[in-house]
Amino acid sequence: MFKLGPLALAAFLIAGPALAKPPVWTVRDADSELVIFGSVHVLPPGLDWRPPALEAALAKADDLWFELPMGAATEAEIAGLAASKGVLPPDRSLSGLLSPTGASALAKASQKYGLTPGFLDRLEPWFAEVALAGAEFRAAGADTDSGVEKAIAATAPASAQRRAFETAAQQIALFDEAPVPAQVASLEESLDQMDKDPDAYDRLVAAWMAADTAALERDALDPLRHASPVLYERLVSARNAAWTQVLDGRLKGAGRTVVVVGVGHLLTPDGVPARLRALGYSVEGP
Repeated sequence: MFKLGPLALAAFLIAGPALAKPPVWTVRDADSELVIFGSVHVLPPGLDWRPPALEAALAKADDLWFELPMGAATEAEIAGLAASKGVLPPDRSLSGLLSPTGASALAKASQKYGLTPGFLDRLEPWFAEVALAGAEFRAAGADTDSGVEKAIAATAPASAQRRAFETAAQQIALFDEAPVPAQVASLEESLDQMDKDPDAYDRLVAAWMAADTAALERDALDPLRHASPVLYERLVSARNAAWTQVLDGRLKGAGRTVVVVGVGHLLTPDGVPARLRALGYSVEGP
């Protein structure tokens, strides 16, 4: 799956200059400024990741955009929807959907992360991947409470109007309604990575802290793009296009906006900054 979403000590020993910070893009036209920050949703506590450009933009922002509405109500809705939609029918099992290699890797990962035997086997592939990612992050000492979105939502000025690109139901549908073979391909790729590349999360956070966009693309986007082009289009490209359309409308107005979305949505010629640049806006950034 999209490797930023579903990441510790090595994260603190980042590569690159000591004062490096995660990447920020600034988009301008005659009467608007839009600052875009690429987030990592799950982080180790105590990481000093806030770039000065982001802090300055937040202090004067008229509106603040996230992927989803922030708060306990959205978290509860996401959990409820996942629990109701992410479970297989009684006559099916996840291991039965996987290849023999994938089923073996699933059992191994379940044991490694201390998950109840049979728990993952009842889940649809996308939900099993989310559950495994959560277990992997916890094992690395990371959590969503330390992630970018919660930190910004809690500290940004109350005067900045909170907005969101998607609802909880829309985001769950992106995963739940994806073709099952695409879900399986993504899950099996993630299982293989968990087994063969246990340092992937630490490396991803280090690349993010160093604003190394090439490494971020390689570690966050390439695995999904290669394992499941269908899911990549659904979870990355199509959303980038939709969000760009929304931001184009915002830029046609006036004011100062901050956008906080997963950093994978901001990379490559398919990313939001490049799409806005193609529409004729001035875009500064990596």
